[in-house]
Amino acid sequence: MKRILSIQSHVVFGCAGNSAAVFPMRRLGMEVWPINTVQFSNHTQYAAGWQGMAMPAGHISALCMGLSDIGVLGHCDAVLSGYLGSAEQGDEILTVVAAVKAANPAAIYFCDPVMGHPEKGCIVAPGVTRFLTEKALPVADVIAPNLLELETLCDVHLTDLAQTRAAAHQLLARGVKMVLVKHLGRAAREPGRFEMLLATPEGDYLIARPLYEFARQPVGVGDLISALMLANLQAGYDAVSAFERTNAAVDTVLLHTWQVDAYELQLIAAQEAFAAPEIRARAERLA
Repeated sequence: MKRILSIQSHVVFGCAGNSAAVFPMRRLGMEVWPINTVQFSNHTQYAAGWQGMAMPAGHISALCMGLSDIGVLGHCDAVLSGYLGSAEQGDEILTVVAAVKAANPAAIYFCDPVMGHPEKGCIVAPGVTRFLTEKALPVADVIAPNLLELETLCDVHLTDLAQTRAAAHQLLARGVKMVLVKHLGRAAREPGRFEMLLATPEGDYLIARPLYEFARQPVGVGDLISALMLANLQAGYDAVSAFERTNAAVDTVLLHTWQVDAYELQLIAAQEAFAAPEIRARAERLA
């Protein structure tokens, strides 16, 4: 059994951060150790607002020290990071990553570089974007930005697939082993589809799923994508198979969510797709 330390946000109600990631990874057979960077009543895009707090400085370090004290930190196979409540939390996470890798050299760091989108109501603390660009990126084994985050990481403006591939390869050239661009958006090859790009030293792959017309777009899809990609990799699937399985499972979740006209991801209703996804779309290897 593989063990994943998942350090990201948590919402009491709904699906975002660890609340979108932990159950799907466990359903795939992973042992998941969640640490919350913030604890909110609900995600931040509700018009009525939210209640809660960012965890204080030292919280992540203390919890991981506790794991070390009982002798289990060295059994961790992967660290997943997502939404940060402060840049200082990022520094704590990198200390944890270093400790995990010192104890288990085969462990990997999967970084979901959540930078926020103020126009959507997703806001990150000052310094987080700089931390992700300057400190997290050089340490990450796998990084999973969306298009806007990739633009920030590479300091470029992207409008098409060729430019996006080139930007992803900039990250590979800087030491990242795998780049998953979770939503190509305006750079997609086929408008009207949800396209993702997987860039590896061995080749680039494109995959698509339908876009469903929601009255309000669900939150937490990116968190779900990162969690499933990591869990599939840890389950032993090669990068392309993991990419296909992730795309299929996310499509099933979004379809269930759309069919019942829900705002929150329907993870429980679609849970069979995590362990046994119905793969209807194959990844296309790009020339």
